[in-house]
Amino acid sequence: MISLTSPVRTRAHDWPAGVKLGLLAGATFGLFMLSDLRLQTLAALAMLGLYALPGKRFFLSGMERLRVLWPFVAILALWHGLTATYGEGAQFILRLLTTVGLANLVTMTTALSEMIAVFRWLATPLRRLGLNTRVIELAIALVIRLLPTLITNGQRLTDAWRARSRRRPGWRVVVPFTLLALDDADHLADALRARGGILETKEKP
Repeated sequence: MISLTSPVRTRAHDWPAGVKLGLLAGATFGLFMLSDLRLQTLAALAMLGLYALPGKRFFLSGMERLRVLWPFVAILALWHGLTATYGEGAQFILRLLTTVGLANLVTMTTALSEMIAVFRWLATPLRRLGLNTRVIELAIALVIRLLPTLITNGQRLTDAWRARSRRRPGWRVVVPFTLLALDDADHLADALRARGGILETKEKP
C-alpha cells in the first residue's frame, strides 16, 4: 500500500481538508449544472492549469494518475460516435476528466489522515447514537490506499500476458487478478488481526 499524497509541496497542502473537500463538492455540482460545451472546455483547461502551477514534476505525476481514465474515455467516445451525439459525448468526457482531475488534486494535496478526520467529524451524530464509525473510517482508508496497488497488479498481469501472447488479454486476466486481490485481502486481514482487530465494544464521541 502506498500514499497518494504528492511529495511535491504546494500551497494547497496547507489548506484545511474540509475546505478542499467542500470546494470539490461545490465544483462537482457546478460542473453537472453546466450544459455549455465552451464552459466545460474552460473548466477542463482550468483544471489542467491547477496541475501546472506547482511545476512540471507535479503536473506529470498528476497526469500519470489520470491515465487510468482512458478506457472510460474510449468507451464514451465510441458510444457517442456510433450514436452521432458528438456534442453530448464531448460534454460527458470533459466533465469526467475535470471532476476526477479535481478529486485527484485534492487527494494529492491532502494527507489521508486529514480526510479521515473530516469524515470522523461528519460522523459525530452517528457516534452519539451509539454507532461505531471506526470500521467505516478504516474501510475508506483501505480503499483509497489499495486502489493504486490493484491498478498496478492489473497492469503487470496485462503486460505479462502481452509478453507471452499476441492475443489481447481481455477477460483472461480477470481470474488471476481476482486471486491476487483476494490474496492481498487475506494478508491484510491477518495483519489487522495481529494488531487486535478493528471492532470495539463502544466508541466515545
